[in-house]
Amino acid sequence: MTDQAVDVGGSAAECEPAAPDASGRQFFGRQRELKELREDVERAGLDTLSGRKSPRARVLLIAGRPGSGRTALAEELARQLAADYPDGVLRARLREPGGATVPAERVARDLLDALEVPVPPGGGEDELTQLVREALAERRVLLLLDDAAGAEQVDPLLPQNADCLVVATARGPLTGIPDVRPCTLGGLDPKAAVAFLQSFTGAVRITVDPRTAENLVEECAGAPAAIALVGGWLAIRPQAAVSDVAKRLHALPGDGWILGGQLPVAERPLARAFRLVYESLPQPNARLLRLLSLAPAGIVDAQTASALAGCSVSAAQNTLEDFVAYGLLRVEGDPEERPAQYAVPGWLAPLLHRLAEAADRPGELQLARARMLERTVRLLQSCRAVTEPDGSAARKKLAGLPRALRFPNERLAAAWLATRRSALLAAARLAVEDGELDTLARRLVAALVRALAAHRGTEAAAPDLYGLHQLVLDVAERRALHREKAAALLNLGDLDAEAGRTADALVRYRAALDAGRAANDPYATGRAMESVGGAHQELGDWTRAADWYGRALAQRLARGELEDEARLYGRIGAVLTYAGRYGEALRSWRAAVAGYRRLGDLPSQARALSEAARVQEYAGRPEESLRTCREAVEWARQAGDLRLQAALQLRLADTLDRLGDPAGARLHRGAAERLLEPDPGTGEEEEAPAYEIRSASAKD
Repeated sequence: MTDQAVDVGGSAAECEPAAPDASGRQFFGRQRELKELREDVERAGLDTLSGRKSPRARVLLIAGRPGSGRTALAEELARQLAADYPDGVLRARLREPGGATVPAERVARDLLDALEVPVPPGGGEDELTQLVREALAERRVLLLLDDAAGAEQVDPLLPQNADCLVVATARGPLTGIPDVRPCTLGGLDPKAAVAFLQSFTGAVRITVDPRTAENLVEECAGAPAAIALVGGWLAIRPQAAVSDVAKRLHALPGDGWILGGQLPVAERPLARAFRLVYESLPQPNARLLRLLSLAPAGIVDAQTASALAGCSVSAAQNTLEDFVAYGLLRVEGDPEERPAQYAVPGWLAPLLHRLAEAADRPGELQLARARMLERTVRLLQSCRAVTEPDGSAARKKLAGLPRALRFPNERLAAAWLATRRSALLAAARLAVEDGELDTLARRLVAALVRALAAHRGTEAAAPDLYGLHQLVLDVAERRALHREKAAALLNLGDLDAEAGRTADALVRYRAALDAGRAANDPYATGRAMESVGGAHQELGDWTRAADWYGRALAQRLARGELEDEARLYGRIGAVLTYAGRYGEALRSWRAAVAGYRRLGDLPSQARALSEAARVQEYAGRPEESLRTCREAVEWARQAGDLRLQAALQLRLADTLDRLGDPAGARLHRGAAERLLEPDPGTGEEEEAPAYEIRSASAKD
């Protein structure tokens, strides 16, 4: 029932509501504006008039104050035009409920997610906005950009495709974007406004006193949000007459009740309507409404409201539904979805923030925030625990939680995580920015990382994980937590490396090494040295890679960590092979073989032997390579690894070809094919080999 839910305007003939949209909300009026906007879509732009084809999408601007119905009009226009854009309607909000602008990289990341385009973790603004433009270049979409702060937010997202359409809402003009089609919204036509009010009150109360109804909507200056608040007040009180609320509203002063000073004239009607509703609320409800200013991203559900107010979940749910009836909240997403989510309208969030600062002590607000974060941590822990096997420690702990904090199955937990994702990420950001709840912030980020990895997988969740690791780094640097700083830098470096930013990853790994040394953490220092070596290897600097691997190996040898020793011997052997230092490489691979033998890891031992055979072949010793490869085949046979045996048989075949024994090569290739034949008892085809160890060049 807010400016984003219902709109109204136009002449008396335009007062019939449109059909409900997918969310069940109705749209009233604004037929003249809709007609003009639709005509603007077809009207030739400046580029077309000059004889050039338009190089980018047409931009329509709907401008107006918060509460004027601009978002509702944009949504209705998108609904009417959706059939003309077969690739769908994309939506992005460019301003937080509190008024802060949303960073362009976050907006671009959300759009790419909606387009199902892979997002590089840690990508910057230019990279991500370019990906958005490239993704939209071959699509026909309608892009709705809500509450833009200025042209600098909109311009990087504009599709370079004339088949797309951009509908933007803002408080003023978007100076700097050429050929923008503006539509400025003012107050509503009195007859349409009365029709809108009647949708709350019913026809009888309007019919018996039509003049008072006209005076009431005039008192609201025709602002849809103000009329919705007044209509909600009357709907809650079926015995009240329209004249009752008109007198109450008229008696309220027009000064800055919330701001403590004089409000601009245009903002007074909405402030008075809000004051009317707020002062009629019971004290507990009024307190909860104020505390909704703490809700991350302005999104709230019953669990969040319960934690903020310190009440039961059922009581919080009932209160939220009352707020919806009053026009103070709107239902977010599917109204039939449970648990339901609610959004704080953009016009309301600043009022609630100022009201909370004036009415509540800072300690009470901080306590409410801490309760909300603690509840969120417990829900995330429950969300992750439901993915664990039955009988695990996590499942046992989950069984001990209150019913309201438990998820009955993994599917519902994943659905909750998906719908709450933006609010959860916002909660993590706000907790870190707060700076006074760092312990809770660290627990929240850790729980969110684990939940995302458990349900989405580390690869799919990598863009979100990158931001979360950056938050951990911020807290660790602020609190001088060297071990956590090292862990965050290592995680960020790994994600940079996976995204191809090897130079950036190298800087992260070196900083992690310094942090690990400051924390006297041998695991972090060893891991960082190995990662530095890996970055140099990726950059093709074999000498530095071998040096850093050697440093990591020295630490592992001193600590007696056999598995890590064997792996590092292998990594050293690989880079020395690339460098053409075959004698040293062969010694490293032999040391790796000995290490795996001590560990009893037969498959790894066979693979290390195969790599030693590769080095011998590169060094021009094919007979020794053949003997070593046969030894590897025997170990693979003892390990029962058929695919590894097949790969090694193929290597033997290649080596025999080079030695001039094609008959022997055919025998080994035949053996490899037999090993890879599907089991006739299963009736299933075997998948292609997961890997293939073949002889090639020194660059292999």
